[in-house]
Amino acid sequence: MVLAERRIYQVSEINAYLRDLLEGDPLLSDLWVRGEISNYKYHSSGHIYFTLKDQNGCLRCVMFRSSARRLTFPPADGMRVLARGYFSFYERDGLCQFYIQELAPDGQGALYQAFCQLKERLEKEGLFAAEHKRRIPPLPRGVGVVTSPTGAAWRDIITVIKRRFPQMPVVLAPSAVQGEGAPDEICSALSLLNEREDIDLIIVGRGGGSLEELWAFNTEKVARAIFHSRLPVVSAVGHETDYTIADLVADLRAPTPSAAAEMVVPCRSELDERLRQLMNRLLRATQQKLQAEKEFIYLYSARNLKGLLGRTLSLQKQEINAYSLRLLQMPQLILDRYSGEIKALSGKLDALSPFHVLKRGYSICLDARSGKLIQDSNAVKKGDQVTVVLRRGSIDCTVNEVKGESQWSSSNMRI
Repeated sequence: MVLAERRIYQVSEINAYLRDLLEGDPLLSDLWVRGEISNYKYHSSGHIYFTLKDQNGCLRCVMFRSSARRLTFPPADGMRVLARGYFSFYERDGLCQFYIQELAPDGQGALYQAFCQLKERLEKEGLFAAEHKRRIPPLPRGVGVVTSPTGAAWRDIITVIKRRFPQMPVVLAPSAVQGEGAPDEICSALSLLNEREDIDLIIVGRGGGSLEELWAFNTEKVARAIFHSRLPVVSAVGHETDYTIADLVADLRAPTPSAAAEMVVPCRSELDERLRQLMNRLLRATQQKLQAEKEFIYLYSARNLKGLLGRTLSLQKQEINAYSLRLLQMPQLILDRYSGEIKALSGKLDALSPFHVLKRGYSICLDARSGKLIQDSNAVKKGDQVTVVLRRGSIDCTVNEVKGESQWSSSNMRI
């Protein structure tokens, strides 16, 4: 009876209560926790799951993809970190979890450990290999620079370039060089410069600083952006003793931004002097060559001119004789070639000739005055004068009678 008066709760009700209790506590809504990472798991969704522990306890931790993508180092088991986030209760599984929004290595030792881990991994992939290093052009058309427009590095680079080569075009792609958004800005600036056609190389750099301040140049995304750059990249990060992942991936490492400008841009006055020396050497060499050729021509021309002319005339005489012989032989060759055709045509012409008809015993009657051939008896009348041409000679006749075609037939003819 007493039990019936008590309220019975559902599991989900208790879990919801615990969630509200944890999320309503001001202390647990935004705090930093120091610990060591263990059971680290990266999910295909981009979320990160691990346990944060110390010598006396542990916390289940979750870092969602939106926060994990801002990481500047790769977390790993055994790494000591500082984590900022809030506590909540995962109702489905009944778990209290620390939802991490920001994660940073705990001290320089952890940063250096993260640096070593990334360096080792990228080196195994070949990103530092010498065969991937590209040659820096000796005289670039223009120089691109990725750095902060307000930093000393930009002032040093532009000062040195303008001193050494005042006409050299310099294109600044402004970018943050430290802080949470710096890696993305550096990558974007590299991408923009790679799209230009008026520059031949890129300087990426900044002034010196602590390991934390230089950390943007130790991130994997910046390293891969430099490696995949279409243009050669010169890394000039920090002071001479500072080394970053960007230095190892770049095609050339400069100890300082000023040194980078010295290395990639030649001195204009030195180039002018070198060009003047080369022009003088070319002029002297040309003059010496011309003098040698003149002496050679003078030495051999008088000696060989007579013989050369004689050989030339002899060859031309032989050619003339050969052409003359061919001209003399040409008529006979033509005659021999066409003699058969000429004979055939002569036979045809002879067969068609009226004189060939006279040889067979026939005669030709012509008008005595006009000399025209008479083919019709109606063309003459009694008393007209005609000439009869025979095989041998001709006869002048007077027409006594004209007979029509009906009055004459082949039977009147006797051969």
